[in-house]
Amino acid sequence: MKRFVYPFAAIVGQDEMKLALILNIIDPSLGGVLIRGEKGTGKSTIVRSLADILPEIEVVEGCPFSCDPSQPEEWCPECQRRFKEEGSLPKIRRKVRVVDLPLSATEDRLVGTIDIERALKTGEKHFEPGILAAAHRGILYVDEVNLLEDHLVDLLLDVAAMGVNYVEREGISFTHPARFVLVGTMNPEEGELRPQLLDRFGLCVQVEGLKDPKERVRIIERRMAFENDPEAFQREFAAENQALAERIVKAKERLKDISLPDEMLYEVAKRLITLGIDGHRGDLTVIKAARAHAAFCGRDEVTEEDLKVAEAIALPHRLRRRPFEDVGF
Repeated sequence: MKRFVYPFAAIVGQDEMKLALILNIIDPSLGGVLIRGEKGTGKSTIVRSLADILPEIEVVEGCPFSCDPSQPEEWCPECQRRFKEEGSLPKIRRKVRVVDLPLSATEDRLVGTIDIERALKTGEKHFEPGILAAAHRGILYVDEVNLLEDHLVDLLLDVAAMGVNYVEREGISFTHPARFVLVGTMNPEEGELRPQLLDRFGLCVQVEGLKDPKERVRIIERRMAFENDPEAFQREFAAENQALAERIVKAKERLKDISLPDEMLYEVAKRLITLGIDGHRGDLTVIKAARAHAAFCGRDEVTEEDLKVAEAIALPHRLRRRPFEDVGF
């Protein structure tokens, strides 16, 4: 049964959320996105619609880790063995994947596990890949991340930061690359993330239901049109989706050449010191987001506008809360 995804270009409003996701596609080292907002604001729809605008990548055919044929130093043990025996690896091009992490997932399901019985019988290390393997070079989506068990969130963020998944069971270990864009959504009414976990997300956006009646009507009309004939609806927005996908590809190619004046580095550092933001992750994230935004806008140099946009989505969740800040009298 064919599955139809709501087109990214058809989504009304929520520009900040869409931009935060696009910037992470352009520069995956940004550290992912945390999307906070009330229920029914399209958080899940937007994340899943990313599949339509993600660029294609080249992978080793049949590899569960989506190894890059051009990066032999990062091949998984199976790809290394196949290359040694066959002298070459078959390759194909496919879309970047959006992989879901269910709340019911166990640690073994997340990181993968080693078949101990097979290892003891044959002496071979047979690794059963988990969700992190499927998400390598793609997007890992965690809906209601604030309800995920704390030890799994810690583990997830550690792997996302290192880009490597290290599994050890009964003295047998296995390592594989696990670089992905982490996207978490949450409804603050159902509980908050710990501050140290909040800081690990590169960008954070707050979403709310649209207040303009015209925009709300557009949402209703488009959703009903999609449900009535999803195939025709996708065709209607196919050109816009394609144009956006091409713009992202060009931005990724341009990113390495974006220049940033030294005075802007000092400006960012001074602003974050003034705001009392702990650590240095915030400084680096602002700079990376500003460069990605400049690339997306087709510029060769970071401007004040790029910094302003970057600060708006990279800093709010890192600001210290003052006593009684959330208390109403």
